[in-house]
Amino acid sequence: MHPLLVKLGPFPIHTYGLMIGLGFLAASFLNRRLGERSGLDPQKMMDLTFWGMMVGLIGARLLFVMTRFSEFVQDPLGIFRIWEGGLVFWGAPIAVVVWGVWYLKKNRMPFWKTADAAVCGLAAGHILGRFGCLGAGCCYGKPTGTSFGVKLNSELVDFSLRGIPLHPTQLYEAGAVFLLLVILLQVFQRKSFDGEVLLTYFIGYPVIRSIVEIYRGDLIRGFVIDGLLSTSQFISILVFVIATGALIWRLKEVKAEKTLVV
Repeated sequence: MHPLLVKLGPFPIHTYGLMIGLGFLAASFLNRRLGERSGLDPQKMMDLTFWGMMVGLIGARLLFVMTRFSEFVQDPLGIFRIWEGGLVFWGAPIAVVVWGVWYLKKNRMPFWKTADAAVCGLAAGHILGRFGCLGAGCCYGKPTGTSFGVKLNSELVDFSLRGIPLHPTQLYEAGAVFLLLVILLQVFQRKSFDGEVLLTYFIGYPVIRSIVEIYRGDLIRGFVIDGLLSTSQFISILVFVIATGALIWRLKEVKAEKTLVV
């Protein structure tokens, strides 16, 4: 765990902030490449990536602040110290989807086709972001009860869990999302209808997140049912159901369009 990667004179370089920056670059690269393959304007895709990143960070930060509201009431300026860590991932895609509907309509960009190209970038950025979480010491796991695990001493870690082997849930999630990204790229190349990649992500990631949550040890993330159903698991269930329903609706819509063409 290295919250502070290096200090260049008076300028600190935080691992969390660096990985978020690298995630943005990875998302920009993928979005531009996949956007071009979809016949979308490269500049519009870059603008979408930049503003989507801003909206996503705000959404993820706001959800994090909500989980630690009492702390931020005492230290309001802490809300802006994002480089110290502190994002709840689900806040990002939820905020971006809501904003994206408006943004794409305003810029006359096809929703499903654009979303298919952009969601792969989201996954790539997410992977690197989880390495940032490991560096900062947030989003940590439960004790493994063995010598296996990662030892964290961050102030973000509960005092009773510092210095003992914990499940590296940050790496669990990064690895699982990497596999999901590989699947998304395969679906992108062979998709039979626009929206297939986006909906594959919103069906696949909730499953990943729900499983990883079982091994999470940071109780501050919140629970809908104490010790049984975390806030992120609850959101994952809702997203999974909505995405599955949207996939069924989209398949019917595409089938109807093909029938009309014939």
